[in-house]
Amino acid sequence: MKKKVISAILCAAMVSTMAVGCSSSDSKKDSKSDKKDGYKVAYIARAQEDSFAAWLADEMRAAFKKTGDMSLEVFDGEANDEKENSIIENCIANGYDGIIVQANNGEAQLPYIQQIVEADIPCITTNPRVECEGTGSVDADPYEQAKVNCELALKKIPKNAKVVVLQGPAGNFHSTKRREAWKKEFFDKRSDVKILAEDIANWNKDEAMQLMEDWVQAYGQIDAVISMNDNMAAGAIEAVKDNAKYKNMQAYGVDGTAEACLLIKEGKMTSTGLQSAIDLAKMNTEAMHDVLTGKKKVTDINDNVPAPLITSDNVDEYIQMYKDNGQIKE
Repeated sequence: MKKKVISAILCAAMVSTMAVGCSSSDSKKDSKSDKKDGYKVAYIARAQEDSFAAWLADEMRAAFKKTGDMSLEVFDGEANDEKENSIIENCIANGYDGIIVQANNGEAQLPYIQQIVEADIPCITTNPRVECEGTGSVDADPYEQAKVNCELALKKIPKNAKVVVLQGPAGNFHSTKRREAWKKEFFDKRSDVKILAEDIANWNKDEAMQLMEDWVQAYGQIDAVISMNDNMAAGAIEAVKDNAKYKNMQAYGVDGTAEACLLIKEGKMTSTGLQSAIDLAKMNTEAMHDVLTGKKKVTDINDNVPAPLITSDNVDEYIQMYKDNGQIKE
Protein backbone atom coordinates (compact mmCIF):
# COMPACT_ATOMS: atom_id res chain seq x y z
CA MET A 1 0.00 0.00 0.00
CA LYS A 2 2.85 2.32 0.91
CA LYS A 3 4.50 1.63 -2.47
CA LYS A 4 1.24 2.45 -4.24
CA VAL A 5 0.96 5.80 -2.44
CA ILE A 6 4.54 6.75 -3.33
CA SER A 7 3.94 5.69 -6.94
CA ALA A 8 0.80 7.82 -7.10
CA ILE A 9 2.64 10.82 -5.67
CA LEU A 10 5.47 10.43 -8.24
CA CYS A 11 2.98 10.16 -11.11
CA ALA A 12 1.17 13.26 -9.88
CA ALA A 13 4.48 15.11 -9.66
CA MET A 14 5.39 14.08 -13.21
CA VAL A 15 2.03 15.23 -14.56
CA SER A 16 2.41 18.49 -12.66
CA THR A 17 5.90 19.02 -14.10
CA MET A 18 4.69 18.28 -17.63
CA ALA A 19 1.81 20.71 -17.19
CA VAL A 20 4.16 23.44 -15.95
CA GLY A 21 6.47 22.81 -18.91
CA CYS A 22 3.64 23.12 -21.45
CA SER A 23 2.24 26.15 -19.66
CA SER A 24 5.63 27.86 -19.73
CA SER A 25 6.05 27.18 -23.46
CA ASP A 26 2.57 28.43 -24.28
CA SER A 27 3.09 31.48 -22.09
CA LYS A 28 6.30 32.31 -23.95
CA LYS A 29 4.52 31.90 -27.30
CA ASP A 30 1.65 34.12 -26.17
CA SER A 31 4.01 36.81 -24.91
CA LYS A 32 5.73 36.87 -28.31
CA SER A 33 2.48 37.27 -30.22
CA ASP A 34 1.21 39.90 -27.76
CA LYS A 35 4.35 41.95 -27.15
CA LYS A 36 3.28 45.15 -25.42
CA ASP A 37 6.41 47.23 -26.14
CA GLY A 38 6.52 46.40 -29.85
CA TYR A 39 8.75 44.18 -31.93
CA LYS A 40 12.38 44.94 -32.72
CA VAL A 41 13.44 43.79 -36.20
CA ALA A 42 16.88 43.91 -37.84
CA TYR A 43 17.30 44.34 -41.58
CA ILE A 44 20.76 43.50 -42.90
CA ALA A 45 21.19 45.18 -46.28
CA ARG A 46 23.69 43.88 -48.80
CA ALA A 47 25.40 47.20 -49.63
CA GLN A 48 24.20 50.77 -49.51
CA GLU A 49 26.48 51.66 -52.44
CA ASP A 50 24.25 49.47 -54.61
CA SER A 51 21.47 51.81 -55.77
CA PHE A 52 18.80 49.12 -55.59
CA ALA A 53 19.87 47.93 -52.14
CA ALA A 54 19.78 51.54 -50.94
CA TRP A 55 16.30 52.01 -52.40
CA LEU A 56 15.08 48.82 -50.75
CA ALA A 57 16.49 49.88 -47.36
CA ASP A 58 14.69 53.24 -47.62
CA GLU A 59 11.42 51.54 -48.51
CA MET A 60 11.85 49.07 -45.64
CA ARG A 61 12.21 51.95 -43.17
CA ALA A 62 9.11 53.65 -44.57
CA ALA A 63 7.02 50.47 -44.51
CA PHE A 64 7.97 49.55 -40.94
CA LYS A 65 7.17 53.06 -39.68
CA LYS A 66 3.58 52.59 -40.78
CA THR A 67 3.05 49.48 -38.65
CA GLY A 68 2.94 51.16 -35.26
CA ASP A 69 4.11 48.07 -33.38
CA MET A 70 7.38 47.17 -35.15
CA SER A 71 10.66 49.08 -35.22
CA LEU A 72 13.40 48.46 -37.78
CA GLU A 73 17.14 48.87 -37.51
CA VAL A 74 19.03 48.77 -40.82
CA PHE A 75 22.62 47.51 -41.07
CA ASP A 76 24.96 47.89 -44.07
CA GLY A 77 26.82 44.75 -45.12
CA GLU A 78 29.06 46.86 -47.40
CA ALA A 79 29.15 44.07 -50.03
CA ASN A 80 31.53 42.22 -47.71
CA ASP A 81 30.73 38.67 -46.63
CA GLU A 82 32.73 38.82 -43.40
CA LYS A 83 31.09 42.12 -42.47
CA GLU A 84 27.59 40.82 -43.17
CA ASN A 85 28.19 37.58 -41.30
CA SER A 86 29.50 39.51 -38.30
CA ILE A 87 26.38 41.70 -38.32
CA ILE A 88 24.17 38.59 -38.36
CA GLU A 89 25.99 37.21 -35.31
CA ASN A 90 25.61 40.53 -33.47
CA CYS A 91 21.89 40.70 -34.28
CA ILE A 92 21.42 37.21 -32.85
CA ALA A 93 23.32 38.17 -29.69
CA ASN A 94 21.31 41.38 -29.32
CA GLY A 95 18.04 39.48 -29.23
CA TYR A 96 16.07 40.93 -32.12
CA ASP A 97 12.54 39.58 -32.42
CA GLY A 98 12.99 39.04 -36.16
CA ILE A 99 15.82 39.32 -38.70
CA ILE A 100 15.54 40.01 -42.44
CA VAL A 101 18.67 39.20 -44.46
CA GLN A 102 19.58 40.50 -47.90
CA ALA A 103 22.53 38.24 -48.62
CA ASN A 104 25.58 39.44 -50.50
CA ASN A 105 26.53 35.84 -51.24
CA GLY A 106 23.94 33.23 -50.34
CA GLU A 107 26.51 30.46 -49.89
CA ALA A 108 28.63 32.59 -47.57
CA GLN A 109 25.68 33.77 -45.48
CA LEU A 110 23.94 30.36 -45.29
CA PRO A 111 25.71 29.06 -42.14
CA TYR A 112 24.92 32.32 -40.34
CA ILE A 113 21.30 32.28 -41.44
CA GLN A 114 21.17 28.77 -39.99
CA GLN A 115 22.40 30.25 -36.70
CA ILE A 116 19.39 32.61 -36.70
CA VAL A 117 17.08 29.62 -37.09
CA GLU A 118 18.89 27.72 -34.32
CA ALA A 119 18.46 30.77 -32.05
CA ASP A 120 14.68 30.48 -32.61
CA ILE A 121 14.50 33.94 -34.20
CA PRO A 122 12.16 34.28 -37.21
CA CYS A 123 14.25 34.90 -40.33
CA ILE A 124 13.17 36.06 -43.78
CA THR A 125 15.66 36.19 -46.66
CA THR A 126 15.01 38.69 -49.41
CA ASN A 127 16.56 39.87 -52.67
CA PRO A 128 17.92 37.21 -53.00
CA ARG A 129 16.11 34.22 -51.54
CA VAL A 130 18.48 31.91 -49.67
CA GLU A 131 17.31 28.31 -49.42
CA CYS A 132 17.54 27.43 -45.74
CA GLU A 133 15.23 25.14 -43.77
CA GLY A 134 13.27 27.02 -41.14
CA THR A 135 13.24 30.40 -42.90
CA GLY A 136 10.80 32.32 -45.08
CA SER A 137 11.51 34.39 -48.19
CA VAL A 138 10.23 37.41 -50.07
CA ASP A 139 11.85 37.87 -53.44
CA ALA A 140 11.45 38.31 -57.17
CA ASP A 141 12.03 35.64 -59.80
CA PRO A 142 15.46 36.58 -61.22
CA TYR A 143 15.04 34.29 -64.21
CA GLU A 144 11.81 36.04 -65.18
CA GLN A 145 13.40 39.47 -64.66
CA ALA A 146 16.04 38.69 -67.26
CA LYS A 147 13.70 36.76 -69.53
CA VAL A 148 11.50 39.81 -70.20
CA ASN A 149 14.63 41.64 -71.38
CA CYS A 150 15.68 38.69 -73.54
CA GLU A 151 12.36 38.69 -75.38
CA LEU A 152 12.96 42.29 -76.42
CA ALA A 153 16.66 41.77 -77.15
CA LEU A 154 15.86 38.93 -79.57
CA LYS A 155 14.12 41.50 -81.74
CA LYS A 156 16.30 44.56 -81.17
CA ILE A 157 19.93 43.40 -81.05
CA PRO A 158 21.25 43.43 -84.64
CA LYS A 159 22.52 40.40 -86.53
CA ASN A 160 26.15 39.47 -85.80
CA ALA A 161 26.22 41.91 -82.90
CA LYS A 162 29.15 42.10 -80.50
CA VAL A 163 28.20 42.34 -76.84
CA VAL A 164 29.71 42.45 -73.35
CA VAL A 165 28.22 40.93 -70.20
CA LEU A 166 28.34 42.32 -66.65
CA GLN A 167 27.68 39.95 -63.76
CA GLY A 168 26.92 40.46 -60.08
CA PRO A 169 28.88 38.85 -57.22
CA ALA A 170 30.00 35.25 -57.62
CA GLY A 171 27.55 32.91 -55.94
CA ASN A 172 24.74 35.47 -55.85
CA PHE A 173 21.44 33.75 -56.62
CA HIS A 174 20.00 36.66 -58.60
CA SER A 175 23.07 37.15 -60.75
CA THR A 176 23.35 33.42 -61.45
CA LYS A 177 19.69 32.97 -62.42
CA ARG A 178 19.60 36.12 -64.57
CA ARG A 179 22.70 34.97 -66.43
CA GLU A 180 21.09 31.55 -66.89
CA ALA A 181 18.04 33.23 -68.43
CA TRP A 182 20.20 35.22 -70.85
CA LYS A 183 21.90 32.01 -71.96
CA LYS A 184 18.71 29.99 -72.48
CA GLU A 185 16.39 32.75 -73.68
CA PHE A 186 18.80 34.77 -75.82
CA PHE A 187 22.30 33.47 -76.53
CA ASP A 188 21.15 29.90 -77.29
CA LYS A 189 18.65 31.36 -79.76
CA ARG A 190 21.02 33.92 -81.30
CA SER A 191 24.20 32.06 -82.20
CA ASP A 192 25.17 34.97 -84.45
CA VAL A 193 25.78 37.22 -81.43
CA LYS A 194 29.36 37.21 -80.14
CA ILE A 195 30.27 37.80 -76.50
CA LEU A 196 33.47 39.87 -76.59
CA ALA A 197 34.01 39.92 -72.84
CA GLU A 198 32.30 38.99 -69.60
CA ASP A 199 33.26 39.86 -66.04
CA ILE A 200 32.03 40.40 -62.49
CA ALA A 201 31.36 43.99 -61.44
CA ASN A 202 29.68 43.13 -58.11
CA TRP A 203 26.54 45.22 -58.81
CA ASN A 204 28.88 48.24 -58.61
CA LYS A 205 28.65 51.20 -60.99
CA ASP A 206 32.31 52.22 -60.70
CA GLU A 207 33.58 48.69 -61.28
CA ALA A 208 31.37 48.37 -64.35
CA MET A 209 32.61 51.71 -65.67
CA GLN A 210 36.23 50.60 -65.35
CA LEU A 211 35.54 47.31 -67.12
CA MET A 212 33.71 49.10 -69.92
CA GLU A 213 36.58 51.55 -70.40
CA ASP A 214 38.97 48.62 -70.73
CA TRP A 215 36.69 46.82 -73.17
CA VAL A 216 36.29 49.89 -75.36
CA GLN A 217 40.07 50.11 -75.63
CA ALA A 218 40.41 46.40 -76.34
CA TYR A 219 37.52 45.81 -78.76
CA GLY A 220 36.37 49.09 -80.23
CA GLN A 221 32.87 48.22 -81.42
CA ILE A 222 30.36 47.09 -78.78
CA ASP A 223 26.74 46.85 -79.89
CA ALA A 224 25.09 46.01 -76.57
CA VAL A 225 25.72 45.73 -72.85
CA ILE A 226 24.00 42.80 -71.14
CA SER A 227 23.97 43.63 -67.45
CA MET A 228 22.56 41.65 -64.54
CA ASN A 229 21.48 44.89 -62.85
CA ASP A 230 20.83 48.56 -63.63
CA ASN A 231 23.69 49.94 -61.58
CA MET A 232 26.31 48.16 -63.67
CA ALA A 233 24.50 49.05 -66.90
CA ALA A 234 24.57 52.71 -65.84
CA GLY A 235 28.32 52.44 -65.22
CA ALA A 236 28.90 51.03 -68.70
CA ILE A 237 26.78 53.78 -70.25
CA GLU A 238 28.70 56.42 -68.28
CA ALA A 239 31.99 55.09 -69.67
CA VAL A 240 30.97 55.83 -73.28
CA LYS A 241 28.69 58.84 -72.83
CA ASP A 242 31.04 61.21 -74.67
CA ASN A 243 31.92 58.77 -77.45
CA ALA A 244 29.75 59.33 -80.53
CA LYS A 245 30.67 55.87 -81.78
CA TYR A 246 28.47 54.39 -79.04
CA LYS A 247 25.46 56.61 -79.59
CA ASN A 248 23.31 53.63 -80.68
CA MET A 249 24.68 51.10 -78.21
CA GLN A 250 21.94 49.11 -76.48
CA ALA A 251 21.94 48.37 -72.75
CA TYR A 252 19.79 45.97 -70.73
CA GLY A 253 19.45 45.77 -66.96
CA VAL A 254 17.31 44.64 -64.05
CA ASP A 255 15.84 46.54 -61.08
CA GLY A 256 13.95 49.41 -62.68
CA THR A 257 15.81 52.02 -60.62
CA ALA A 258 15.09 55.73 -60.96
CA GLU A 259 18.42 56.22 -62.74
CA ALA A 260 17.64 53.45 -65.23
CA CYS A 261 14.24 54.95 -66.00
CA LEU A 262 15.83 58.32 -66.75
CA LEU A 263 18.43 56.64 -68.98
CA ILE A 264 15.65 54.87 -70.88
CA LYS A 265 13.81 58.17 -71.26
CA GLU A 266 17.01 59.75 -72.63
CA GLY A 267 17.42 56.88 -75.11
CA LYS A 268 20.67 55.68 -73.53
CA MET A 269 19.31 52.44 -72.10
CA THR A 270 17.07 49.93 -73.87
CA SER A 271 15.09 48.22 -71.11
CA THR A 272 15.04 46.96 -67.55
CA GLY A 273 13.03 44.35 -65.69
CA LEU A 274 11.40 46.03 -62.71
CA GLN A 275 12.13 44.71 -59.26
CA SER A 276 9.97 46.96 -57.14
CA ALA A 277 11.60 47.83 -53.83
CA ILE A 278 8.26 49.30 -52.78
CA ASP A 279 6.52 45.94 -53.24
CA LEU A 280 9.40 44.00 -51.69
CA ALA A 281 9.42 46.23 -48.61
CA LYS A 282 5.66 46.06 -48.21
CA MET A 283 5.59 42.28 -48.51
CA ASN A 284 8.54 41.82 -46.13
CA THR A 285 6.92 44.08 -43.55
CA GLU A 286 3.55 42.35 -43.75
CA ALA A 287 5.17 38.91 -43.65
CA MET A 288 7.30 39.67 -40.59
CA HIS A 289 4.31 41.22 -38.82
CA ASP A 290 2.20 38.13 -39.52
CA VAL A 291 4.95 35.90 -38.14
CA LEU A 292 5.63 37.93 -35.00
CA THR A 293 1.94 38.27 -34.15
CA GLY A 294 1.36 34.55 -34.62
CA LYS A 295 -0.81 34.75 -37.73
CA LYS A 296 1.65 32.73 -39.82
CA LYS A 297 4.64 30.47 -39.40
CA VAL A 298 7.82 31.88 -40.91
CA THR A 299 8.09 28.81 -43.14
CA ASP A 300 4.73 29.75 -44.70
CA ILE A 301 6.34 32.88 -46.16
CA ASN A 302 7.37 32.27 -49.78
CA ASP A 303 6.36 35.26 -51.88
CA ASN A 304 7.47 36.82 -55.17
CA VAL A 305 6.92 40.29 -56.60
CA PRO A 306 6.10 40.61 -60.34
CA ALA A 307 8.70 41.62 -62.97
CA PRO A 308 7.22 43.93 -65.63
CA LEU A 309 9.45 45.21 -68.43
CA ILE A 310 10.20 48.94 -68.59
CA THR A 311 10.93 50.39 -72.04
CA SER A 312 10.57 53.76 -73.75
CA ASP A 313 6.91 52.86 -74.33
CA ASN A 314 5.94 52.84 -70.65
CA VAL A 315 8.81 54.53 -68.82
CA ASP A 316 6.84 57.72 -68.12
CA GLU A 317 4.58 55.98 -65.61
CA TYR A 318 7.58 54.73 -63.65
CA ILE A 319 9.29 58.10 -63.75
CA GLN A 320 6.10 59.53 -62.28
CA MET A 321 6.22 56.87 -59.56
CA TYR A 322 9.72 58.02 -58.62
CA LYS A 323 8.66 61.65 -58.67
CA ASP A 324 5.81 60.81 -56.33
CA ASN A 325 8.11 59.10 -53.82
CA GLY A 326 10.80 61.79 -54.08
CA GLN A 327 13.56 59.81 -55.80
CA ILE A 328 13.30 62.00 -58.89
CA LYS A 329 13.04 65.72 -58.22
CA GLU A 330 10.86 67.87 -60.45
